[in-house]
Amino acid sequence: MPSTILVVEDEPDLAELVRFHLSQAGFAVEVAHSGSAGLTSIRRARPALVVLDLMLPDLSGTEVCREVRGDPKLRDLPILMLTARADEVDRVVGFELGADDYVTKPFSPRELVLRVRAILRRAEGEAEPAAVLRRGALQLDAERHRCTVDGAAVDLTAKEFRLLEVLMSRPGHVMTRQRLLDDVWGSDITVTERTIDTHLKRLREKLGGAGDLIETVRGVGYRLAD
Repeated sequence: MPSTILVVEDEPDLAELVRFHLSQAGFAVEVAHSGSAGLTSIRRARPALVVLDLMLPDLSGTEVCREVRGDPKLRDLPILMLTARADEVDRVVGFELGADDYVTKPFSPRELVLRVRAILRRAEGEAEPAAVLRRGALQLDAERHRCTVDGAAVDLTAKEFRLLEVLMSRPGHVMTRQRLLDDVWGSDITVTERTIDTHLKRLREKLGGAGDLIETVRGVGYRLAD
């Protein structure tokens, strides 16, 4: 059965353009023209991936993304944000909310299809069960997507969780910013190294005292204290 992609886009012509090219690429495609309709579709029948417009007439794309990431049953649902806004701050906000990628209008339909495929490949690879990782009071259960410090749950975005997982799986090893970008966002995704710094700053804050385990190696990157 082909993977189902949900397109949440209020502009009919653009929604049809995206639907057509994804269908041509072999995907089953559903379309919702508002944020609320998109959430209803997601909860009724979970798709393989959501192409989500940022500017919608009712709920914004960021609000839809926040709702999805706040639902334990949906928090790992891949999301590709589609928007006319190209400012770096908008990209960072989208990624901090847990978007897996970000494409700005106007865009190449071929590029959009390639990015959808790349996200799905990574999602399938991350679906494999992993052992529970521990370092001091910090514990990360990748299979259950659960992070705790001294037994208390810590609410992380999808990208924060993946960053912590990469660092905890290689304690004592220095990870360059570029390596973290490749491991977490994929080498075919265009984001700046500043994105890593922003995510790790928030991650440390959420982890409290355990955040000190994440060490900055000046001019190079980060590592988890061994």
